[in-house]
Order: sequence, then structure tokens, then C-alpha cells
Amino acid sequence: MAETSEVVPVPSSTLLLVRDGAAGLEVFMVERHRQIDFAPGAMVFPGGKLDPGDGAPELHRHCRGVEGLASEEIALRIGALREAFEECGVLLARARGEDSLVPAARALEIEERHRQALHAEERSLLEVVEAEQLELACNLLVPFAHWITPEGSPRRYDTHFFLVAAPDDQVAAHDGKEGVDSVWITPPAAIEEEKAGRRTIVFPTLMQVRKLGCSETAAGAIEAARGAKVVTVLPRVEPGEGGPVICIPEDAGYDLSRVPLAEAFKTSHGTRRPS
Repeated sequence: MAETSEVVPVPSSTLLLVRDGAAGLEVFMVERHRQIDFAPGAMVFPGGKLDPGDGAPELHRHCRGVEGLASEEIALRIGALREAFEECGVLLARARGEDSLVPAARALEIEERHRQALHAEERSLLEVVEAEQLELACNLLVPFAHWITPEGSPRRYDTHFFLVAAPDDQVAAHDGKEGVDSVWITPPAAIEEEKAGRRTIVFPTLMQVRKLGCSETAAGAIEAARGAKVVTVLPRVEPGEGGPVICIPEDAGYDLSRVPLAEAFKTSHGTRRPS
């Protein structure tokens, strides 16, 4: 019998945009199009797999706060910023030499000139940055989590989650292509929506929501993330008293480390195996 080659996880970046709302800490989430291959219809954070251009050394020279980081670490941060701009129109960048992020009016002008072409891969982020004389605000991103899809899965991702405060004057909105709806939501509300079956939130995303819910404010969440060690999570399935359970490291910073498999991977349409 021929040996089955293991699927290599695809490097990916995800961005948790947070702000303080009337009911407390809120995070921006997007509902994925139901015809997308991965997690159709699920509520997710802006993000996706890295593009080849994210690792371009020429682009890395237009980043602030990446001193001492390996090229792979810089590419992950760039990927998160690019995905945020493509998927929800939030531009975390500065005019070259400036300390403040680009104001909303200019961010909108840049979006109108470049967002569609960038999303369609007709233009690179490097071209956008050079044309607009921008500096990517990588220094604002705080590592939050690192999850790798379990071995044996047909599709695997090596995903780094980053936390960042949303710009006060920019409006986040879904792109109408990969994302068909979007919402600012508190972690408790998101958990309740998923529990009631009104929203689909896949297990890794739901765990980030739960972890985020340990903080009451955006500043508190960012401070906690800065002081915490990011532990890589490679979920594994083990037998439990009531059936299989999915396990993650106890020191990864979550309130749960063992979850029944059927509960972890249920959706509003029934129970499914992890993919």
C-alpha cells in the first residue's frame, strides 16, 4: 500500500480588530460567503493565507516595528494587514514619516483607487504602498494566538492570530465577495449566538472569542496579549468518558483544554467532523 503524504499546513494570518462599544469590548467579525470552500457561512475574523508578495523584501522595508523579526514573522504581519484592507477596508498604515495612522478620508481615497485591484490580485501591496508613499503599521499588531489544523485533515492551515485596536475614524465593512455580512459583537454575545444556532463559528474562531472575552476593554485585551506567551495549539483527539474529546495545551491561555468532539465541531445544521 502506498504511503499517504501528510498535508503541509498553509501559512495564514488573521486579525482581531477590537474596540470599546456601549456593551463593552467588541470584535469585528465577517460572515463568509456560503459558496467558499473553507467554513462557508461561518463568522470569522478578517484573514487568509499569505500571498507570495507578503514576503517580498522590498515590501518589508516599508514596515514599521519589524526590527529583529525574521522575514517569515514580518510576512505574517503584512498578510494580516493586507487581509484587513481587502476584506473590510481598514487601512493600518501611515504616511511615510508620520506618527499617526492615515485619516479616514485619505484611507477611503486609497481604498477607492486600489482595494478592488488588490483583492483581484491585479495589483500588489508593494505597488499600493509605493504609489501612496505609505508605511505599514506592523508595530500595532500584537500576537494573540497560533493554531495549526490537526494532522490528517485534508486542508490544513498554520494560522497566526494578531490583535489590534481598530482606528477610531475608519469604518470596517465586509467586501460583499468573500464576506456577505459583518458585525461588531461582544464575545459573550458571539458565544450566545453560536450556542443558540443563530451563527456558525468554527471551533478555533470560537476559542479566540472565548479568550478575548476574558478582557473587559480593548486596551485591557491588548495589554493582556502583550504580557502573555503565545503557545502553539495543534488540537488532538483523545478518548473521553462520554466519547472523543478534542484537546489543546492547558497553558495556551484558554478557559477550556478538553472539549467533547461533537460539541466542538457542531454547527447549526448538525454535527460535522473537523476539516
